[in-house]
Amino acid sequence: MTVADILNSVKFVVNRDGRQSAVVVNLDVWEQIVTLLEDSEDAEEIKQARAIKEETIPWKMAKKELKLGISVIC
Repeated sequence: MTVADILNSVKFVVNRDGRQSAVVVNLDVWEQIVTLLEDSEDAEEIKQARAIKEETIPWKMAKKELKLGISVIC
């Protein structure tokens, strides 16, 4: 679902002055919004980690380290 699709699916609650005061969304749409926000946050964290040349280890090694509870040195 695109952002445009999400915006087209919401319903606005209007106050007495005729101004929009709240938004109602379907639960499925809400979950997609949360996923988009989480993906965006993850992408930003990856971008920051790459910018500071943060040390990384291969996923295979990380799994081994987590399973064994020991530190694996490269």
